Amino acid sequence: MLAVLDDLLAGAAPDDRGALWQLAQQGRELDANLVRLPPGAEVGEHQEDVLDVLLVVLAGSGRLTPGGGGAPLELTPTTVTWLPRTSRRALAAGPGGLAYLTVHRRRPGLAIKPTVFAHEGGEAPCSLDRVCPECGRMSQESAPKYCGECGERFPER
Repeated sequence: MLAVLDDLLAGAAPDDRGALWQLAQQGRELDANLVRLPPGAEVGEHQEDVLDVLLVVLAGSGRLTPGGGGAPLELTPTTVTWLPRTSRRALAAGPGGLAYLTVHRRRPGLAIKPTVFAHEGGEAPCSLDRVCPECGRMSQESAPKYCGECGERFPER
């Protein structure tokens, strides 16, 4: 047994936000996160460029708004939503908050790449401003506002 999600949710403070639990076993090919948003909290519109994500609502209610002006989807316990890679979306918690499980293929670990010469282009020497302060996920966006994994807001630059 890895976790009892009801126990984790029951032990959370009313204003706890972000990942309450993460799958962390060595050698896995899957990632999963228990995420909680307090009442009225939002995860701004964002896009996951690399992975499909399965979102399973466990408690509370909320709204998933697809990017591009799509109709909002009401989220209630037992709602399962597939978020294909490259799709844009935003989440908003209802009056009782929102708790959900995300499941996706494991991201490859960060690796140190050989030095790139200026004429070859490449990333800036430091990308720490793209690492989520809550869950440690590296954002694919160059100037992220919210973490695509846990919903934490990135610090203003």
